[in-house]
Amino acid sequence: MITAKSNPQLKYLATLLKKRSAREEDRIFVCEGRKMFFEILAQHPENLVKIYWSERGLSGLSDEEREALSACSYETVSDDAFDAVAETVTPQGVLAVVRMPHYELSEMLAKDDARLLLLESLRDPGNLGTVLRTAEAAGMSGVILSQDSVDVFNPKVVRSTMGAILRVPFLYAEDWQGTLAELKANGVTLYAAHLQGSVPYTEPAYEGRTGILIGNEANGLTDETTAMADVRVRIPMEGQAESLNAAVAAAILMYQTKH
Repeated sequence: MITAKSNPQLKYLATLLKKRSAREEDRIFVCEGRKMFFEILAQHPENLVKIYWSERGLSGLSDEEREALSACSYETVSDDAFDAVAETVTPQGVLAVVRMPHYELSEMLAKDDARLLLLESLRDPGNLGTVLRTAEAAGMSGVILSQDSVDVFNPKVVRSTMGAILRVPFLYAEDWQGTLAELKANGVTLYAAHLQGSVPYTEPAYEGRTGILIGNEANGLTDETTAMADVRVRIPMEGQAESLNAAVAAAILMYQTKH
């Protein structure tokens, strides 16, 4: 059992939780929480690198969970040492180091009616987590993010996706404008959510390959990206609201494109 807060393994866990560069270098991230852990164990056990359970977490397992856990090896950590590493206020007793999934643009474009969500400079972890959950629910083919967007493997994002991070294809575009041009060359019609959009979002048919462009929470889409759009759509607003939350706007448009 690991009892020392200074244990090298726990220090490495803390680094993975805090530093994007460390996660990207080793191509792994940390999953915290029982629901997601047991989902990975059941569906993607090959992606599990290392598992840490607290004493309290182990004592609270159901018979079914205990049986599932018996199929793998794990480290036991004292409650004090575990709580010192965990990011949540009330840890659920498990931290798992998981291999990052990898997707290619060609996979997302495999279908003639592919539907993509394109996120430029999205910065809020909660927004991204909500977007990924909604993308799964709306049946999107994939999510593409600009390099300056928040890290998908940020612990807050991972938790708020409720497991969708393992089921929704996504990638970061090394060349954002170049990727948009590649999408257009592959028959993807780009619809930009824009306050100055001339077309109500309910008007287009969204047929064929479709890409929805959502911009930064504070500033929206850049002029360069807006210029790449085939259609600028607006979501009508009443009252004194100046704009919608990015995740809300994305949800409305994702469901509007759903056939």
